[in-house]
Amino acid sequence: MRNLIDFIVSYSHWFVFILLEALGVVLLFRYNSYQGAVWVSTANTVAGMVYECEAKVQSFFSLTKLNEELSGRNIYLEQQVRNLSEALEREGVDSVRIELLKTPVPYRLVPAKVVANSVHLQDNLITINKGEADGVHKDMGVISGSGVVGVVFLTGQHYSVVIPVLSSLSSISCKIENRGYFGRLHWDGGSSNMAYVDDIPRHARFKLYERVVTSGYSSIFPEGIAVGKIIHVLNSTDGISYRLQVHLYTDFAKLRDVYVVDNAAMREQLEVQREALDTLYKRKN
Repeated sequence: MRNLIDFIVSYSHWFVFILLEALGVVLLFRYNSYQGAVWVSTANTVAGMVYECEAKVQSFFSLTKLNEELSGRNIYLEQQVRNLSEALEREGVDSVRIELLKTPVPYRLVPAKVVANSVHLQDNLITINKGEADGVHKDMGVISGSGVVGVVFLTGQHYSVVIPVLSSLSSISCKIENRGYFGRLHWDGGSSNMAYVDDIPRHARFKLYERVVTSGYSSIFPEGIAVGKIIHVLNSTDGISYRLQVHLYTDFAKLRDVYVVDNAAMREQLEVQREALDTLYKRKN
């Protein structure tokens, strides 16, 4: 305590100076309109800058949640656009009913995070942080806000392994949008944003840069999920069909947020198909 008193006494003239300076500043800005206006303007500017920095920090830490919401909304809207397009073709523009515009997405999306990923191997794998405890099962499709990702291959309680498009084991049924011609999507290695659609018939009519989407013919993906766009047309090795080089919409090198497609109708279809195959196999043996 004695040291504190000695310190205050020793520097008392500085404390008096600071006090008088503060009093002078207060009197200057309080009783002079011009200086007061300058003070208010400067204070508002500084406060605005502080609030802007605070908002940027909060925005940065909320980007993950925002990205998840936007990805889910993008998938929902794409499905709604497809439903609307089909309704317009069936009913005609003048007779489309309001109820058709309210058709819900016929599947549940399970949001997940990519926790492990590779893009440079011949058989790449993706690990996500959702498993059987979250309703994820083998043979469920996996998509992102941009397009198709792959198919669930192995599940645990809280994690699952996905075979992505970027694997020699992947084969996904696709079609040229609004054309009806379908084939199988394959990846032959190399670039992580390029793949090929095989078995497009020679009589097919289409154009470069048209979209390729899922066909809906498999029990994995619903119809109309974006895959990519056609950038080059090749001949098949046997010369009786086309092979399309497709630029994939999904950026696998930056993949973070994905959605597992939980479709009860598709699961039932898959189970029926498996039961039919088992029955045929037993009859043959």
